[in-house]
Amino acid sequence: MTTATTASSFAQSDRAAIDVVQIDLAERSYPILIGQGESLWQEAHAHWPKGTSAVIVTNDTVAPLYAKALRQRLEGHYPKVIEVVLPDGEQYKNWETLNQIFDVLLGQAADRKAVLFALGGGVIGDMTGFAAACYMRGVPFVQVPTTLLAQVDSSVGGKTAINHPLGKNMIGAFYQPKLVVCDLDTLKTLPAAELSAGLGEVIKYGPIYDMAFFEWLEANVQALVAQDVEALRYAVRRSCEIKAAVVSADETESGLREILNFGHTFGHAIEAGKGYGAWLHGHAVAAGMVLASHLSTKLGYQQDAQFHARLVALLEQAGLPVQAPVLDATNNAQRYLDLMRVDKKSQGGAIRFVVLKPAGKAVTEKVDDAIVANLLNELITA
Repeated sequence: MTTATTASSFAQSDRAAIDVVQIDLAERSYPILIGQGESLWQEAHAHWPKGTSAVIVTNDTVAPLYAKALRQRLEGHYPKVIEVVLPDGEQYKNWETLNQIFDVLLGQAADRKAVLFALGGGVIGDMTGFAAACYMRGVPFVQVPTTLLAQVDSSVGGKTAINHPLGKNMIGAFYQPKLVVCDLDTLKTLPAAELSAGLGEVIKYGPIYDMAFFEWLEANVQALVAQDVEALRYAVRRSCEIKAAVVSADETESGLREILNFGHTFGHAIEAGKGYGAWLHGHAVAAGMVLASHLSTKLGYQQDAQFHARLVALLEQAGLPVQAPVLDATNNAQRYLDLMRVDKKSQGGAIRFVVLKPAGKAVTEKVDDAIVANLLNELITA
């Protein structure tokens, strides 16, 4: 097992070091840059798309922290820099907020050579990418994720969307960015809950793809919680490497890429059922992974009797919930089933789940409603 990184190494990190992970998608290929300080931004500058204007899309939490610095970096490269500041929160990931981006673009006469910059977490990244896919039938955009969840997951791979009251991320498009810039310094301002939410997405990569990484996470979870920069750097890089490999093999989620949704079918139901914003995405996914692990065992796929306990322990150490909530006091299982039937992986009315076959290898399976209902009735209590 990998030796745990200690929190004292934070001050010793090499701020000039830049990790590069490549997304290989032919003419849509792009790099993910991971680092800190001016060396990171000097490298990013070399990759800025050419354009007539830069449009920074951010929210009212992130803007006071990082918008000015990004504007200054862009002003020397683009003739015009525009800012769009949206309200912060999953509950604003909708048509009305998306239209605010279009209002500014049209009001500022932004043309086909405008470049959008998504400065924020997953909500901002998803909405900016969707706006870029739609505006004038497609303009370039750059991801500048400022949360751990966005750096390790939502900013990578070109899935863009908004929510619908009946389902999360149900309206969107596959549209790849030109560049992803992961500045590890932005993670210093993350609240503990947002950091843990990001760790939920980090942890999923072990059971679905790389158990050696899962073992590393077990050894280093306390360093990650303490925001040790070298531990975070490795976690971000390895997560991006895994996602890059999956996305490069299956860009439009027609097969392999579905494994990235481990825990998400249950998790999306939790988010929709509790009301968007009530549960952070990474928290809902964590509780969903526990249910998905139980389901894997019930289906006879989970062969390691100790793995489930290890997963729960790791999630708890990362500050994540492991108990899914009640969504309906009268018929909770049916409420979950109704919400999950709207999930993008459902086919012909059948709900499909990412399960472990075994830990370290994930597959997507159709599961009978009765099996899922029994599981939910066994595990979720008021």
